[in-house]
Amino acid sequence: MSPLDMQPAVTAQELSLSAIIGSLSYALDLTEGLPAGHSLRCCWVGMHVGERMGMNSEALSHLYYTLLLKDAGCSSNAARLFELYGTDDRQVKRDFKLVDTDSLMRLGRFVMSHVGVGKSLHERVSRILNLAQNGEQFATELIATRCERGAHISIQLGFDKEVAAGIRCLDEHWNGRGKPARLSGAEIPLASRIALLSQVVEVFHSAADRAHVLAEVRQRSGSWFDPAVVEAFLEAQQQPGFWEGLNDADLQQRIERIEPASKVVRIDEQRLDTIAEAFAQVVDAKSHYTYGHSARVAIYTEAVATAFGLPRERVRWLRRGALLHDIGKLGVSNAVLDKPGKLDADEWEQVKAHAAYSEQILSRLDIFSELAFVAAAHHERLDGKGYPRGIAADRIPLDTRIITVADIFDAITAERPYRGPIPVPDAIAMMEKERDAAIDGACLDALKQALPGLGF
Repeated sequence: MSPLDMQPAVTAQELSLSAIIGSLSYALDLTEGLPAGHSLRCCWVGMHVGERMGMNSEALSHLYYTLLLKDAGCSSNAARLFELYGTDDRQVKRDFKLVDTDSLMRLGRFVMSHVGVGKSLHERVSRILNLAQNGEQFATELIATRCERGAHISIQLGFDKEVAAGIRCLDEHWNGRGKPARLSGAEIPLASRIALLSQVVEVFHSAADRAHVLAEVRQRSGSWFDPAVVEAFLEAQQQPGFWEGLNDADLQQRIERIEPASKVVRIDEQRLDTIAEAFAQVVDAKSHYTYGHSARVAIYTEAVATAFGLPRERVRWLRRGALLHDIGKLGVSNAVLDKPGKLDADEWEQVKAHAAYSEQILSRLDIFSELAFVAAAHHERLDGKGYPRGIAADRIPLDTRIITVADIFDAITAERPYRGPIPVPDAIAMMEKERDAAIDGACLDALKQALPGLGF
């Protein structure tokens, strides 16, 4: 049995940072268009490789969080990717991970099959020519944005500079042809080298089979991958239980158990606030039109809850719900989020699905279980005509009603793809028309009471 399988389990009373990050990593998988659990499976692969390479406990800890947070910046380039390709950014991200970019033929096929899907021939040709002429520059820009943002978020979460460096250099290749800095060989942090291989292993394992995984790894040894990392992987994958672990329904619990014991970090209230704030930034970075939305909804929620006289602990808890209420939007394409015109029926269903995604992500941890329903129900209406469940007033708690009024106020007063921001007096007048239908009247009154203190 591998030492990775022998760590003692973390009890619910000793909830660790790894449990929180592991659960929220599902949101990052959504953004990349990858099957749920991608980050966890990468962590499983990478930690086995790191152990095989003889990394010490501190280095393994840096590797562990590099693997779980490697996609923390993934939402920051989604809008730009949609702008360039004119199609579902999540599908582009997912399929691009299967492409060996050292092969111009594979890269060309990818561009031809993914640019401007469903658009006119003229638009497709224009986009293809743009990518052909400026593709290298665009690719560097997209990867630099993603990696720098991910590194920044890891620092915000309190991780060491080694974790930030591991994330920043994720897309550098052993042969120096990666991005954004074109580092090569040992210039690339070992955690980055392992994380890149782990990512390729996972996407090919999910898309194909073990034979394809081994073929791709061997083919890219010495180009994408450090040959020593490849050798360690080929040895690690022969261990009993390695491949079975990737399909284990309890993989998240396994991942929590293999965190290097000397670096296990227990969470407190302040750390929970920081995590909620960081993931809110991931959500808001997905679209120019949602930038700052979660943070503003949290401010309005806190003001309304305070006006109601809720206990400080409850206000703090509710603020976290407001910060994370739209985490499911990471699973919605920017082709929908940034569309300037009216959504069709299918696109509207995609938008509505974000509420269910939010609940699924937040409910993965007991500590967020109550918050999961409260936050995800912010599009329910008192008259029962909301979504995702279509529940009516008697089943909508005050906590949700507070987030709802805050969310609607920001949605109206902020810029949207199809219109500019609406002045506050006009916004309140619009909200009054939905009093006790979509919006709780007492919550609306509390919002109006709080507006002067918010600078309105």
